[in-house]
Amino acid sequence: MRTYHCFWLLFWAGQPHQSFLTPLSKRTSGFPEKEKVLVLSGNSRQDLHRSKRSWMWNQFFLLEEYTGTDYQYVGKLHSDQDKGDGSLKYILSGDGAGDLFIINENTGDIQATKRLDREEKPVYILRAQAVNRRTGRPVEPESEFIIKIHDINDNEPMFTKDVYNASIPEMSDVGTFVVQVTATDADDPTYGNSAKVVYSILQGQPYFSVESETGIIKTALLNMDRENREQYQVVIQAKDMGGQMGGLSGTTTVNITLTDVNDNPPRFPQSTYQFRAPESTPLDSPVGRIKANDADVDENAEIEYSITEGDGYDMFGITTDKDTQEGIITVKKALDFESKNLYILKVEATNTHVDPRFLYLGPFKDSATVRIQVEDVDEPPMFSRPAYIMEVKEDVPINSVIGTVTAQDPDAAKNPVKYSVDRHTDMDRVFNINSGNGSIFTSKPLDRETLLWHNITVIAAEINNPKQSSRVPVFIKVLDVNDNAPEFAMFYETFVCENAKAEQLIQTLSAVDKDDSYNGHQFSFSLAPEAASSSNFTLQDNRDNTAGIFTRKTRYNRHETSTYFLPVVISDNDYPIQSSTETVTIRVCACDHRGKMLSCNAEALIHPTGLSTGALIAILLCIIILLVTVVLFAALRRQRKKEPLIISKEDIRDNIVSYNDEGGGEEDTQAFDIGTLRNPEAIDDNKLRRDIVPETLFMPRRTATARDNTDVRDFINQRLKENDTDPTAPPYDSLATYAYEGNGSVAESLSSLESVTTDGDQDYDYLSDWGPRFKKLADMYGSMDSDKDS
Repeated sequence: MRTYHCFWLLFWAGQPHQSFLTPLSKRTSGFPEKEKVLVLSGNSRQDLHRSKRSWMWNQFFLLEEYTGTDYQYVGKLHSDQDKGDGSLKYILSGDGAGDLFIINENTGDIQATKRLDREEKPVYILRAQAVNRRTGRPVEPESEFIIKIHDINDNEPMFTKDVYNASIPEMSDVGTFVVQVTATDADDPTYGNSAKVVYSILQGQPYFSVESETGIIKTALLNMDRENREQYQVVIQAKDMGGQMGGLSGTTTVNITLTDVNDNPPRFPQSTYQFRAPESTPLDSPVGRIKANDADVDENAEIEYSITEGDGYDMFGITTDKDTQEGIITVKKALDFESKNLYILKVEATNTHVDPRFLYLGPFKDSATVRIQVEDVDEPPMFSRPAYIMEVKEDVPINSVIGTVTAQDPDAAKNPVKYSVDRHTDMDRVFNINSGNGSIFTSKPLDRETLLWHNITVIAAEINNPKQSSRVPVFIKVLDVNDNAPEFAMFYETFVCENAKAEQLIQTLSAVDKDDSYNGHQFSFSLAPEAASSSNFTLQDNRDNTAGIFTRKTRYNRHETSTYFLPVVISDNDYPIQSSTETVTIRVCACDHRGKMLSCNAEALIHPTGLSTGALIAILLCIIILLVTVVLFAALRRQRKKEPLIISKEDIRDNIVSYNDEGGGEEDTQAFDIGTLRNPEAIDDNKLRRDIVPETLFMPRRTATARDNTDVRDFINQRLKENDTDPTAPPYDSLATYAYEGNGSVAESLSSLESVTTDGDQDYDYLSDWGPRFKKLADMYGSMDSDKDS
């Protein structure tokens, strides 16, 4: 008979917490099939049934947050193969095995080594197995069981926000939703009441209330007015354990703001306003400001002002300043103290956004009375018209009156007025004005054909106060009279062929007239009386302001008469009739059989205007001569530049090399490298002057290098002596400046700034002692001294 094995789970009642045993779901791990397994739990027994190879395991329950000093006992594992002889060993694996949960490998007792927190991990899955201690082979298949952590109330409710912000309109009804607060509890909601949260209000009554289960905050007081109080701070508490004593709690703050509604009408702080306005106030200028107060804010406080009645209804207007909500009273029409000096207006202020819910509070508008006093000012004269238009014929005599302007002082004093013409508008002084009565008259002849309109400005000023003046434009139109005779539209110069036939049209004439004609111009053309009978040509008037010139005979001979001058009389039909005599030039030319001109005595008819061939050739020759002169001049200048600078022995020029930095003397050893002076190899003596041609070329001489300890003065004297006796030295004066002077220098300063100011103070005899190189310089300056003595 086969033997089947199983585990016995033994549960002990440990202090201070207990372990509990409940059935687990079936699992199909391979234990040998057995009808019953006996499990002991305390002093009671339960029979667990299994089907085939499936075990019905229990699960352990363990309380969290164990505070005892010993390990917390979980339960006991036992196999029916365990004979108590120590041949079996129990092994535990899974979540926390060996660290959080340990097992006595001999007895199968399971213990928890640390305090457990359900909020960190609520369930642990472990596996147990019994193995042979000697061989290490399992005597039972591995089995899985669960340890569940029982919750205790160790977490207080936490709100999702530390501070809530909400707003509701003022004057809201009771029970109006404000905001919903939410608190969560980390405890197990399925075990006891540890996670059951109840809300209550600690601060904010009687204005607000909170629903205990949902956390919804609502209004609890009717007609809360923002103008009385705008901000409310409500403290809400969330408590677990269903709000019972001993439960944990948390709080949050809710800041509630009442938003504005239009529940206050505008009100003027005073019933009457008084303003003063000078009668010279420009149009659309402000006279004064009024303001109605409204306790509301933003758009609920926006006010629209209007003038509802009063004797100044059409004289003044009012607009609203959107920034300050003030009513600005402005002038719509010009004020006149002499006509009316007091206006009374009724101004109304109305809310632009009215809430119908609060109409029962009364009309949302208010009115006030505005009195405007017009002040008298000294006004300039006023013309009877804003502009004057006058007409005058162009043939009127000088000093003829063409019209009159009128201006009066609008003030009560009625000061006399004098008139004048603004000469900036009448630079030619064509018109003048009577300063007393304002009559305008001509001072120069007029010509419509020169200028049709004259626009002048007349000034009217008070005699007692000339600063008070006004201006008015005067437009003077010059009317036309028939004072211009018609004339040809262009200069006519035509030709006639020698082989022309009689009655052949050779030219069509037209005329123009500078005068203006209301019915259109009508010109008549005719030959002058002296040419009507003896002329070789005839003139035909076409009655359309044109005329044609026709030949009278068959042939013309240019050798006999090369040019004909035909006088034509042109007349208009206006009054008085004006006429003029114009001349048509007709040249006789040779033509082909088609009438095309071939040659003519008048070259202007066949050659375009321009220069002749001879003139063009002359201009071209002048240009060539000018270019040759410029080239020769440039060549001569280049040849002069190649000559040497010194062309005679008498031309002595100084070559002065100037160094613009002054050293510190012999004591200054940092300003320059003394080794350069002591090393003759560093000096290139082979350089020749470029401004003269050398007479003789000598090989440069090299001197021995000076010792490092050679004194500078001795070195310079040695070099000077060598150069004085050197025949290869250039034959020109050279001034070399050694900047060794300065503080402590025996040579003192060599600067020319400290030299004497006149040549007469200088003694140049010492130049003769300087050697042959300075002979020419000594002779020159020595001769100058002798000239002075003589």
